[in-house]
Amino acid sequence: RQADGRKVLRSSIREFLCSEAMFHLGIPTTRAGTCVTSDSKVVRDIFYDGNPKNERCTVVLRIASTFIRFGSFEIFKPPDEYTGRKGPSVDRNDIRIQMLDYVISTFYSEIQEAYSDNTIERNAAFFREITKRTARLVADWQCVGFCHGVLNTDNMSIVGLTIDYGPFGFMDRYDPEHVCNGSDNTGRYAYNKQPEVCKWNLGKLAEALVPELPLEISQVILTEEYDAEFDKHYLQKMRKKLGLIQLELEEDSKLVSELLETMHVTAGDFTNIFYLLSSFSVDIDPSKFEDFLEELTSQCASVEELKVALKPQMDPRQLSMMLMLAQSNPQLFALIGTKANINKELERVEQFSKLQQLTADDLRSRNKRHWKEWLEKYRVRLQKEIESIGNADAWNTDHVKVMNSNNPKYILRNYIAQNAIEAAENGDFSEVRNVLKLLEHPFEEAEGFQEVKEDAEEEGAAATAAVCAQETRSRQSYCSKPPLWAAELCVT
Repeated sequence: RQADGRKVLRSSIREFLCSEAMFHLGIPTTRAGTCVTSDSKVVRDIFYDGNPKNERCTVVLRIASTFIRFGSFEIFKPPDEYTGRKGPSVDRNDIRIQMLDYVISTFYSEIQEAYSDNTIERNAAFFREITKRTARLVADWQCVGFCHGVLNTDNMSIVGLTIDYGPFGFMDRYDPEHVCNGSDNTGRYAYNKQPEVCKWNLGKLAEALVPELPLEISQVILTEEYDAEFDKHYLQKMRKKLGLIQLELEEDSKLVSELLETMHVTAGDFTNIFYLLSSFSVDIDPSKFEDFLEELTSQCASVEELKVALKPQMDPRQLSMMLMLAQSNPQLFALIGTKANINKELERVEQFSKLQQLTADDLRSRNKRHWKEWLEKYRVRLQKEIESIGNADAWNTDHVKVMNSNNPKYILRNYIAQNAIEAAENGDFSEVRNVLKLLEHPFEEAEGFQEVKEDAEEEGAAATAAVCAQETRSRQSYCSKPPLWAAELCVT
């Protein structure tokens, strides 16, 4: 952060574990080869709050076919007409052409061969392919609740990989406006904004490819291909997550959106609810249905969890002053640019106020009602699947198999990563190895899972020191909803 070229243990462990987790989830990504730390220290102000600390310097070996990004082509951009800003290699079209030729011939060789006699058509085919890859990639992210955190053009791979794991986070409680980056004050990279911002980045890549690819060609490709490819891939993945393996009906999109809305209003755990749905049966008897409802609602946030999650973030006096400014001087208020934040804060205040009157029984009853309504629609849709094939037993076997291979039981939740980091910072890397081993089989029940123990002679007293951090926090199952203390975690 001070241009010292140093990475620290904390962020290195997160990147190492998450890039491997994504690979085993089947999502295109860079890989992690090694994570090597040292006794050298560097000062970092983690939360930009004036409280710096010494952290151990660490190196992560990352592996990919290429690390060229969208932003690599922006170094040639001409001066901006308003700001005068320009790329560091402005006017070096010779290098840009050489780099574009290299990218296409090396990583898109089939396109190079098909259009070897027409450069414009070749470049258009390349842009169409990276547009589709990017759309499919972000659809994959949305389907596992992954939030990247910083989706600028320099964090977009030219071959469609997940690249640069900084302030990422997997969603726990489903919230379409979830922001995983503590320094993203405007929510630019919120979960529901990811598809839109990736499309915007492709638009910037298109601008950087002019004149080798005229904008009138690339913009048409982006308009026609991106949304269609995203919607198609997203719905295909969601059908698999819901076990809809026989029919592709128009109503499926509505069923998915109603599921997510139910998950939102009940504050359901995104990963665990999808995982539980594979045990829902069309002909489930009433008593077992009630048990299933109970299990499903146990994965929704409690009153206590909601109070922590929805606690107002702004001092009441500050909020009052901002509202007064909005009334007395709307032009100045508009210049400050916080209208969206104020509206969101007012919404939090209202929700938090309502929570004070809500009992645990009332919340459970309300959540059960919401889930019962959606499950009835899901049951009807599953019945259509069975009727279309005739063999219910064969369908059910395939249906469960598909769901269990598309709904992970284990993801790298922030609290899991934090436990591993704290142990490693105290010299015990066994928890990092435990988590890595688990993430290599995200869809499998961890029966017989043996925790990795460090060699006593190798680790010595360092492993004992790590116990201090673990004793203060009760050990959670790796697939549990996050504990209350996890709400205090902030990743920037």
